[in-house]
Amino acid sequence: MNSTVKAYFDAFGRGDVEGMLACLDEDVAHHVNEGQVRRGKAAFRAFCEHMNRCYREELTDIVIFDAEGGTRAAAEFIVNGTYLKTDEGLPEASGQTYRLPAGSFFSLENGKITRVVTYYNLADWIRQVGG
Repeated sequence: MNSTVKAYFDAFGRGDVEGMLACLDEDVAHHVNEGQVRRGKAAFRAFCEHMNRCYREELTDIVIFDAEGGTRAAAEFIVNGTYLKTDEGLPEASGQTYRLPAGSFFSLENGKITRVVTYYNLADWIRQVGG
């Protein structure tokens, strides 16, 4: 199991944005589900701060896959969440809960994550929160 990716998910589980950032390369490329690519740690921090305002999420059933050589990894998990505050362009928030299978893909160099890509089914999420 890739120790950097494990540390990233451990930090996520603690709600530790700084811990997540410590796992990232300065020029990380963050491919957001249904969104634009965000580049750099500052953009990643801003994304996390936004997510923490609108959502409370816990990841369970995390399985990390490691490619030979440690330069790529992937993870599969379940997102268990609560929709706290309405996110622009999405249905109104009223504390709805949701449960979604998701996956992330990583590129790594020198022990740091250089690329994060996360996918989940947005239509399923909208259905679950009543949109």
